[in-house]
Amino acid sequence: MNRNLALLLITQFLSAFADNAVLFTIIAIVLKNAAANWYIPALQSTFLLSFVVLGPWVGAVADRYPKRQVLFLANLLKAVGVILIYYTIEPMIAYGVIGAGAALYSPAKYGILPELCSQDKLVRANSWVEGSTIVAILTGMIVGAKAADENVNLTLLGIFGIYLISALVGWMLPKLQSIRSDKIQALSQFKTQLSQILSGSRARFTLLGSGLFWAAAATLRVIVVAWVPLVFHITQASDIANVTLFLALGIIAGSTLAPKLIPLEILRRARIPAYMMGLFTLCLAASEDLWLARTVMFFIGTAGGLFIVPINASVQEIGFHSIGSGAAVAIQNFLNNLLMLAAVGSYTLAASLEVGPVVSLYSLGTFIVCAAFLVSRSLPKLEQSTR
Repeated sequence: MNRNLALLLITQFLSAFADNAVLFTIIAIVLKNAAANWYIPALQSTFLLSFVVLGPWVGAVADRYPKRQVLFLANLLKAVGVILIYYTIEPMIAYGVIGAGAALYSPAKYGILPELCSQDKLVRANSWVEGSTIVAILTGMIVGAKAADENVNLTLLGIFGIYLISALVGWMLPKLQSIRSDKIQALSQFKTQLSQILSGSRARFTLLGSGLFWAAAATLRVIVVAWVPLVFHITQASDIANVTLFLALGIIAGSTLAPKLIPLEILRRARIPAYMMGLFTLCLAASEDLWLARTVMFFIGTAGGLFIVPINASVQEIGFHSIGSGAAVAIQNFLNNLLMLAAVGSYTLAASLEVGPVVSLYSLGTFIVCAAFLVSRSLPKLEQSTR
């Protein structure tokens, strides 16, 4: 752990904390206004849409300009979204602005890692980033939900301040030389880079695997918001957050174990926790005891952490030696959020047709198992060099 990596972890923690605090603040607003069940997944879709629409541009920006500047501007954009919510602008629009900031932030955050540490430390650095992010998710959703239940406006002002602090900490990172100095030609460049990085079987596995994880995680998150009140008669945003924190705790545990259990040299092992995610989701659908549900959610998170940490490290290393780590992460985000948008959109449609959350959980678990099988076929039986 060096000073620059510590600064990155701090700015990432604060930004991710605020991201989740603002989400559960909006959920608290929605629950108080008794909005339709489809509104929360539709709200999540506007966030994801920002990643998909901006995908061709944000990676090029992250590699064209010093990443500390990109992190700074991304946090300011998120802060603007919070102010829009404060002034009662439609939450879907405001959350879409926050999504635009997150879309810009992500390739700079992950893309800077290979510049701050050596290849042999990359999985461990990713473990620290993922672990700190999940702690931020856990604390952000708990604090945000509890604070919003008390006073929404004060909570929004506090989140605004956290984004500003995150921006200032990010500005303290070194002004590393940009990878590319050529003019940004986003669409044509993005298409070329997408074709180039998908030409390798290992890259296909990592990108499709990453998409599987985030599509499952995003869908599970919005299903649980409807499932917990139905099964356990819990309606407060803070109480729902207390249930879902076990998912975050599991991801922390899995992220901590990943560097030892699944190093880059044996990436093929990552398919095992992918299957476990699906099987545990099926178990969650059958759970009727609150503590059993919490335990199962912990194991879902553990499997997810074991899966996504080596996947992220592989994407960054492949990109660093080919199209640029920022561009690779932007392509990863584009595919992740395209699949997340499709998955959450499917659930939104199902919810509008009054399909229950229990049936949706069974469907999600089955989808994860089948998708993990198909994605694993993209990985060669013999490990190949990432270069």
